[in-house]
Amino acid sequence: MTYNGSLSVADSLDNKVIPPAINTSPLIFLTKGGVLELLQIISQEIIVPAAVATEIQTYGEMDVTAIALVQKNWLVVVETPPVPTVIQSWDLGAGESAVLTWGYVHPGTEVILDDLAARHCAAALGIPVRGTLGLVLNAKQQGIIPTARPILEKLRLSGMYLSDRVMNQALALIGE
Repeated sequence: MTYNGSLSVADSLDNKVIPPAINTSPLIFLTKGGVLELLQIISQEIIVPAAVATEIQTYGEMDVTAIALVQKNWLVVVETPPVPTVIQSWDLGAGESAVLTWGYVHPGTEVILDDLAARHCAAALGIPVRGTLGLVLNAKQQGIIPTARPILEKLRLSGMYLSDRVMNQALALIGE
């Protein structure tokens, strides 16, 4: 299935589910942490805006995330429409702006972002948002992973910033 960012109202009425879009940092953390497949809990396909793919490609063709973009056919790279002024006004990076644009032009479609300012923008625009931490917690709640702590530790080792306080609070929410 190819997405060109221009689904019609009829497409929406046919109840076609639009896959969520992911930003650079969650994609990198999940890949380096060895848990990229957790994304398939929320959708069989994940949209990677071209701006995000470009950011990842700057790490070189041997980068584990760049390799995943080529090898995983469920990571679908798409061009997104021009960034609306309402998103431009937040002065975010190209990747965050493209991900938010995907959610904005496809109302109700989730975006996967860790950047705090981008998450605030999503909330202000009514775009459903989930972060890397939320993805792992959801996997634990669904019984897909037995425990979340080891995965969160791997993600921290892969570069994801997560304070002990936030991690412990999150783990307490799921009974760990």
